[in-house]
Amino acid sequence: MTKKQALVFGGAGFIGSHLLRSLAESGEYDAIVSADIAQPRFVVEGVEYKYVDLRQPVADDICPGASEIYNLAAVHTTPGHEDWEYFYTNVLGATHCCDYARRVGCERIVFTSSISVYGASEAVKDEASPLEPDSAYGRSKLCAEQIHIQWLNEAHDARRLVVARPAIIYGYAERGNFTRLAHAMAKGRFFFPGRKDTIKACGYVEDLVASFGFGLARNEKHLTYNFAHLERHTTKDICDSFTDVAGYKKVTRVVPLRLMMLGGLAFEALGKLGIRTSINRARISKLYKSTNIVPQKLREMGFQYRYGLKQALQRWLEMSDGAQFR
Repeated sequence: MTKKQALVFGGAGFIGSHLLRSLAESGEYDAIVSADIAQPRFVVEGVEYKYVDLRQPVADDICPGASEIYNLAAVHTTPGHEDWEYFYTNVLGATHCCDYARRVGCERIVFTSSISVYGASEAVKDEASPLEPDSAYGRSKLCAEQIHIQWLNEAHDARRLVVARPAIIYGYAERGNFTRLAHAMAKGRFFFPGRKDTIKACGYVEDLVASFGFGLARNEKHLTYNFAHLERHTTKDICDSFTDVAGYKKVTRVVPLRLMMLGGLAFEALGKLGIRTSINRARISKLYKSTNIVPQKLREMGFQYRYGLKQALQRWLEMSDGAQFR
């Protein structure tokens, strides 16, 4: 049987590193290439790592036999960048990814978009909901989706496109929202900003990676789906789960949002004096607002999640090989 070759743009990142490990462990690939400008979160045996800046045209010899391309490369941290940076990386990256697929004749692309294309809202949103991005990141991801769809429509009978719209993704080597939360709870420094019932759609990284293969195996020409746990979790649910799994002190205190925002302003002032922190008003506001996204298509298609919230946190803690989430 002829094996496959996989090219992963953004393979050095958090999700990319887990994807590379999954591809390598499957034994289905003759070649697996990670194309990125960063150092990998963790190195996977059997993967060829290449320095590739997807903001620039991609050289033909990166992986000329690619049978599958995964486009995970993005500027995504919000807040953290100027508006133009999201478009410069995410839109140009989509353009160069699709151009490369055309040149080497690759007919299968998996693209990671974002639930940010829906915009922030307390209302439940699924794949049929209007796309109303309210941030530069969300707008850039929606543009990138359209670029990939254009690639698909140029040869719709031959090509296949899977677009995943992940919520907050967490797990080993994340270094993002959940990692900051875990470390703050470990030190007793986390308080609920304004309320406990903010809904935060989230999902575990190994299940997300499994959903890529699930999507490709369905042989649909174009599949777009949200990715998150089936059960919607509040910030209280998430904090309580960290307490149950890691033994952290239970978070009970709710600090008024106005007071939290004043604190954020103070930390921003410190930042201008050269004292860098991860606390600012935009991040506090983001914590307060719900992301009430449901993965309706995965539910309907029967995708089997391996991990619930607590099971995923336990898995993450075990992979960290210690008492702290890494």
